[in-house]
Amino acid sequence: MMNEAGAVSPSEPDARKSKSLRPLRELLGFLWPHKGRLIIASAALVFTAMTQLSLGYGIQILIDQGFSNQSEEGLRRAVLFMVGVGFAMACGSFIRFYMVSWLGERVAADLRRDVFNNLLTVHPGFYEKNHAGEIMSRITTDTTLLQTLIGSSVSLAARNALTLMGALILMSLTNIKLTLIMLIGVPLTLLPVLYLGRRVRNLSNKSQASIASVGSRAGEVLQSIKIVQSFQRETMEREVFEQEVSRAFDIAKKRIQQRAWLMACAIFLFLGGMVGMMWTGGQDVIAGRMSGGDLGAFVFYAVMLGTAFATLSEVWGDLQRAAGAAERLVELLHQESDIVDHGSSPVPHGQALVANGLGFTYPARPENPALSGFNLTIAPGKTLALVGPSGAGKSTLFELLQRFHDPSEGALTYGDVALSDFPLQDWRSKAALVPQAPILFSGDIAYNIAYGNPDASQADIEAAAKAAYAQEFIERLPQGYQSEIGAQGVQLSGGQRQRIALARAILKNPALLLLDEATSALDTESEYYVQLALGELTKGRTTIIIAHRLSTIINADAIAVIDSGSVVDVGTHSELLARCDLYQRLANMQFKEASTEEVPITPPAA
Repeated sequence: MMNEAGAVSPSEPDARKSKSLRPLRELLGFLWPHKGRLIIASAALVFTAMTQLSLGYGIQILIDQGFSNQSEEGLRRAVLFMVGVGFAMACGSFIRFYMVSWLGERVAADLRRDVFNNLLTVHPGFYEKNHAGEIMSRITTDTTLLQTLIGSSVSLAARNALTLMGALILMSLTNIKLTLIMLIGVPLTLLPVLYLGRRVRNLSNKSQASIASVGSRAGEVLQSIKIVQSFQRETMEREVFEQEVSRAFDIAKKRIQQRAWLMACAIFLFLGGMVGMMWTGGQDVIAGRMSGGDLGAFVFYAVMLGTAFATLSEVWGDLQRAAGAAERLVELLHQESDIVDHGSSPVPHGQALVANGLGFTYPARPENPALSGFNLTIAPGKTLALVGPSGAGKSTLFELLQRFHDPSEGALTYGDVALSDFPLQDWRSKAALVPQAPILFSGDIAYNIAYGNPDASQADIEAAAKAAYAQEFIERLPQGYQSEIGAQGVQLSGGQRQRIALARAILKNPALLLLDEATSALDTESEYYVQLALGELTKGRTTIIIAHRLSTIINADAIAVIDSGSVVDVGTHSELLARCDLYQRLANMQFKEASTEEVPITPPAA
């Protein structure tokens, strides 16, 4: 289910749960491995709260033994006591701050790691429905929010909760009547905290979603900056981004306003009770029913109580926001893949791939089957080309062969064993894909080639580059194989990127090679080198080629003509020209450009 920002939203039952702090319980599992530091931090926190409250006793000594008696010795005792308390507080605060900050950073790092690790196992169809930019916003922004919660807000909440309870106890021991007056304001303070806190939570969820939308939009535009500038759409993108930013700001402004009201109401109501307490306490001091030191200590405890309560009301808003962030991260952490990996059969070598009555429908388009009654046999060690109009189902077959999806009906087998019966990683280790638009990563050339085999030596990398006819242009680069290629290989030409992708596939040495029109977007020289590399790469291995230019596959061992999700015919180039109307039509449209008039097409000599 998608929310208005395009990110995944929780189901209805989860949405009801989101009004509580229940999602934060998931963080306990990340804290438990570091329980030693958690215990130390908790001990330091309790110690700091106790020493802070003991300052009230110092104030009592200062007033009753120092000021009232005009005693220098009493004044010295009070000052020394407060200095000792201050030193103890400083030491406790240092330990507490370091430990809780360490825990916050560690939990955020562990959470990012586990979420990312789980996302690597999720089927690619998940990313067709959920924008990667918004998912990354969760991993970065939401985990940062949780890091702040654990490293700061939780510590503040715990310390102030202890301070609040300790102050109440000491106030009761000092003067029960004044304590009761103070407590009258507490229920009045809780009402706006509970009401406004819930509204802060809802607005926080919307705020996080809007921030994710802003980041997603910016990333998409910047990744496509050449298209934006080529079509002169800078002004339009500025206006669209301004609208996204303004929308995020408006939501954040409402959230801040609600939090400000929450704090203001809590502080005002509490201070009202405190003024009443001071009026009554002042009368008791004048009447001699309590000492000035007792009233001073009581006022100190009351200030501690009020400060703790105000801080807790503010932290409650942080907890509400963090619960929303935790809910979104937990959703990603427990996101399951639609591809079930329960296979145990060993993957054999040199078997035929068979599609028998294959059917598949993409979840986003249930009314339009991508494959229906698809039957095809792919002989081991041979080259099979797939041709047909766009949308015929060629790329869908590649998706199923790599188990990015599983068939909706029928079976896809390798050596009479369904692909789903093989361990997923074992099966994928047998295949390599060379896409039409090669995917490269930030880093140097050696890293991108070695992506096909991380254990490869430098000699193996160079041998693969040579086999892909990439070594010549690599050696001309300033740092050779250590040359950085930029994000997605932007510093290389299309032909160079394609040859790097081929070198990566060569280094993997797959049993099954999938070529998705690897030369369609190349210039003549680049295509020449890529074709030479493909000639070497396809020898002795099962190769399936998606082809739009028939001139590149006329020498394939077999050609399958696909239309509307089904196999129309299978044969060689010459056989299909003789009997397949669709293939003849595709051939005529492509080859007639070589002549001013249509002539019968004959296959070139082998």
